[in-house]
Amino acid sequence: MLEKNPKQWHEKLSETLWAYRTSKREATGMTPYALTYGHDAILPMEIAVQSLRIAHQHNLIGEDYSQAMLLELEGLDTSRIETLNKLLARKQAISRAYNKRVRNKSFEEGEIVWKAVLPLGTHIAGYGKWSPTWEGPFIIKQILGMEAYRLQDQDGDGNG
Repeated sequence: MLEKNPKQWHEKLSETLWAYRTSKREATGMTPYALTYGHDAILPMEIAVQSLRIAHQHNLIGEDYSQAMLLELEGLDTSRIETLNKLLARKQAISRAYNKRVRNKSFEEGEIVWKAVLPLGTHIAGYGKWSPTWEGPFIIKQILGMEAYRLQDQDGDGNG
């Protein structure tokens, strides 16, 4: 819509935001509006056509309408929890897929290792892109836990 008249983006913004807020998200299965207010937004077209949802609301009297709205609000917490569970399950599935090739490696005292130069991607003056990314070799002097080690160089000097 904006390709034809790019200078009129501000006129289309409200329509775009309305469409975004009333469209169901794939991850949650609900609209942002429904997650906030407990029911889907009533579209202007539904009023003009008199959808079943609108016709049902017109038949409710004051107390019945209030009761129906309270029931929707009570169900809102349940739907929010279900949505959160869906998001967490999806996040775990993505994490499993991403980490399926990760292999844990543990080291023992006395092993010879190389140490990464941190931060990664930095260059030493004079070397440019040929800057080393590793230092070493080092010998593991002590295991500190939580995958932390005290290293010493091969001459026996402590180096962190």
